[in-house]
Formats: sequence, structure tokens, C-alpha cells
Amino acid sequence: MEVADIFHRHGAAWRAAHAGHLSLGQLKVMAAIETCRTAALGGHVEACEDCGHSRIAYNSCRNRHCPRCQGAAAREWLAARQADLLPVGYFHVVFTLPAEIAAIAYPNKAVIYDLLFRAASEALLTIAADPKHLGARIGITAVLHTWGSAMTHHPHVHMIVPGGGIALDGERWVSCRPGFLLPVRVLSKLFRRLLLAKLTEAHAAGQLQFFGDHAGLSEPRAFAKFLAPL
Repeated sequence: MEVADIFHRHGAAWRAAHAGHLSLGQLKVMAAIETCRTAALGGHVEACEDCGHSRIAYNSCRNRHCPRCQGAAAREWLAARQADLLPVGYFHVVFTLPAEIAAIAYPNKAVIYDLLFRAASEALLTIAADPKHLGARIGITAVLHTWGSAMTHHPHVHMIVPGGGIALDGERWVSCRPGFLLPVRVLSKLFRRLLLAKLTEAHAAGQLQFFGDHAGLSEPRAFAKFLAPL
């Protein structure tokens, strides 16, 4: 069974039950997946030059969320990332938005997800470059996940980091200690400080929007009080 099959069977009822709570973008994604490789999107005729057999092939939706037509693109992306791998060990590092920030991230996805990426990468790069720790320039492959295993809104960034980097003078490779990349507590503190600073800057620049229970956070002092416990 594919996602499209589930949408075909239950999509209409689900949309009716959640009417008024779905964005236009979400509705477009569902429509694209439901019509992908069906007559609704038109098609073309494929024919064998040897035997003359022909068949109708329906067009793909090309929506980036569609698991049916983006499977090949996903495999190509994975192959390209595997080609980038160095002959060293790698570490899996995850940075997660606090639940309080996740709550205001939902209506501010573009801004806050960008802040999450930047705060996480700056924290890793800064601590890795510190001679007290690794003292090297590292590389990072980062992927955003906005949902957790329980299928709830849970924005976090997965990072794949090589176990070492180029020395600050650019002359040699610096390896980390076996099984240890960087101190988690130090990374966490810097990530928190960077994230809160960037959120404060975004608020001051008028880049954040607040609705419902969070409408009062548009006021600077209220927003500062909201961030204080974090």
C-alpha cells in the first residue's frame, strides 16, 4: 500500500474533519500525491521499437513530498552524499528546538527553521575550531526533520559529522579522539545561547508572527519573558 492509496481511501473524509485547519500548501500536496501518475495529469505513449507493443504512461506530479515520483531523486541524493564520504569515522549529532520554541515555529517555519540550522552549525563549527577541543575546521551534512517518531511536531536537525577536520593552518588532518567528537554540554550551552540570540534578533526585526495564545508575544518585553526560562 502506498501513501496515495491511503489518501484515495480516507483523504476526503480527513480533509472534511479538519476543514479550516489545513493550509493551502498541505492541500496541494495531498492533491498532487492523489493524482500522481493518474489520468488526471495526462500521460504519454511508450512504444517498443522492436515488437511494436505500446502502453500509456501517466505523468508524475513532481511534488517534492510525493514518495512515488521522488524515490529516484532520493536515491540519487543518497548516492551523491555517499560519494562525499571521507575514509574516516562519522558522528551523528542532533539539535532540537525546545518545545516552547517549536510551538511558535509552526507559524514561522521559514525563519525559525533557518535559525535552527544556523545556530546548530555555528555551535559545531565554533567548538570544533577551538584548540581546547578539536582545533580544526570540520564539515557537516545537515537534514531538517520537523516531525518526531510519534508523528507530532518536533523540529530538529540531524547532522552527520566526520571524526576530524582540517587543521586551522590548513596543513594537516586532525582526528578526534576515538568515540568522542566534542563535549555535549559545551555544544548545548553554545547552541542555546546562539538560538536565543538569533530569536531575539528576528523578533526585533519584525520577522516573527504570533497568533492565538501566543499573540501577546509580539510585544518585546513579553517575548523576552517568554525566552527567559529557556
